[in-house]
Amino acid sequence: MDNERRNDDGFTLVEMMAVLVIIGLLMGAAVLALGGVTDRGVKTRVQSDLSTIRQALELYKTDMFDYPPEEFGLQALVELPEAVDAGSRYNGPYLTKLPADPWGNPYVYIYPGEENPFELLTYGRDGEPGGEEEDTDISFWDADTE
Repeated sequence: MDNERRNDDGFTLVEMMAVLVIIGLLMGAAVLALGGVTDRGVKTRVQSDLSTIRQALELYKTDMFDYPPEEFGLQALVELPEAVDAGSRYNGPYLTKLPADPWGNPYVYIYPGEENPFELLTYGRDGEPGGEEEDTDISFWDADTE
């Protein structure tokens, strides 16, 4: 009777290893599933930021009759540029602060744009034009059409 009792008291090494393998597989599947979610989250944040900046650019244009010159950049949405007369139609700030892209880089503003009134984009994780996957450029005009 004592022999039978000792065998039923715990788990065998094989049983423990099987449980650990199953837990590892489940954790691996969860990590793979969350990888796509974070990529979509980054793209959604970029689209939201670009949309907010575009709205501020449109408000600036309504007041000043044109988009900010490239030398003023997006900073013109946050504070009155020194080169602009304080008595002008400037009715900003149009943004309380400029957002950075999800990788900490500033958004790129080019005025005038080649095919659009202006270009508004992020160069992606690497902060350089071009690239693939997380390094790919995301433009307001591309994001707006998806």
